[in-house]
Amino acid sequence: MLNKLFGLFSHDIGIDLGTANTLVYVKGKGILIREPSVVTIHKKTREVLAVGTEAKRMLGKTPANILAVRPLRDGVISDFYVAQKMLEHFIKLVHELPSSNAGIFPFSLPKIPRPRIVLGVPSGVTSVERKAVVDAARNAGAREAYLLEEPMAAAIGAGLPIEEPLGTMIVDMGGGTTEIAVISLGGLVVNKSLRIAGDEMDMEIVNFAKAKYNLLLGERTAEEIKFSLGNAIEFDKENEFKAILRGRDLKTGLPRSIEIAPAEIREALKMPILTIVTCVKDAIEETPAELVPDILKNGITLAGGTSLLRGFADLMSRELKVPVRVAPDPLTCVVRGCAKVLDDSALLARVKIS
Repeated sequence: MLNKLFGLFSHDIGIDLGTANTLVYVKGKGILIREPSVVTIHKKTREVLAVGTEAKRMLGKTPANILAVRPLRDGVISDFYVAQKMLEHFIKLVHELPSSNAGIFPFSLPKIPRPRIVLGVPSGVTSVERKAVVDAARNAGAREAYLLEEPMAAAIGAGLPIEEPLGTMIVDMGGGTTEIAVISLGGLVVNKSLRIAGDEMDMEIVNFAKAKYNLLLGERTAEEIKFSLGNAIEFDKENEFKAILRGRDLKTGLPRSIEIAPAEIREALKMPILTIVTCVKDAIEETPAELVPDILKNGITLAGGTSLLRGFADLMSRELKVPVRVAPDPLTCVVRGCAKVLDDSALLARVKIS
């Protein structure tokens, strides 16, 4: 009875709890929140000062008494308290609670909403890490919390025929992890979780600038360079593209700027890109023979923000000799998959993590 009452005043929610960004889908309303997974807290009182975009602007720029924290690393919770506060903030944000219930019910409504939540998590997480996500969601106000493996959620969100008796291959590349899976009949036949993705690429750019130019970059600066100039293979008129690296000279200690070309960023990103491609190749080698022709025919679908790296799909197709395409709106595939299973209880029962 109480759960039904909570349901009247709560929205079912799908959440892509990503290392880089958190997306929240509210049933009947669509994607209402796309915010960086960053929280700013007071160091001593642990009071939350900012969440999302505002908090990300403070990364690396805070005084000693304030911490800008990314509560997820490699796709899993690294700071339980901050992750819980972030989820609590987003849950409250998407609910419009009645200002007064006087005369409607003979008792007070809950102070916080109690929604059903489906969250996407990496397929390689341990049982302890899964429990941490569920506990964080419940402590943040969820009355029910279900977990969905990210490659499964991404495949559902991309509209792939996951319940058909044929091989469907999805590669979900986010900020902290790369999820590779072959799906057939609603289950993962082959799955690999690689903790190399967008964040690792940012660090490779930082290391490249340090090794080649003795220049110390911040992670946010490296991320901006990746967005503007990142590429996996040569592209037309690339000589017309330039970017400026701004950081501290490690020899003099003074600020310094250097102009770089796409070829240099391509060289910096070479190792993480090749590692991902090799892992996809290994997954294909492990795929049952009957499913390989389906992959060859239908190709590989890429999802996640890192799939938008210029030329990545073309490089993967060239190296693997398999058609590769980027899913429509790859950034939202996981959260849209979580949202779809909210509407289909039979599918949720079939694909959720037990």
